[in-house]
Amino acid sequence: MRRAILVLLAASALAALGTAPAAAVGTRYPFCIQGNDQPGLSNCTFTSYEQCQATASGRLLSCIANPYYVGTNDAPPAGYRPLPGRTLPPAYGYPRY
Repeated sequence: MRRAILVLLAASALAALGTAPAAAVGTRYPFCIQGNDQPGLSNCTFTSYEQCQATASGRLLSCIANPYYVGTNDAPPAGYRPLPGRTLPPAYGYPRY
């Protein structure tokens, strides 16, 4: 009985070593298509709003901005000011503090 338990523990340890963390999904493209065929943020593969609209044309689908899109611009736009009492987050690639 002990051997069976040890074998199960060893097999589960090997299986755990072979797993990889989940990759971030849906952060590479700025626009998503939504509708009955595409629920939630399941299809965020569009680089422009026009491209998304062309795909949604003639179907009961709509396009939205991807709320998880990271983008490539690290600096906030000129004239951007955070709300009173809040600070800007650190730029991507720089230490937090």
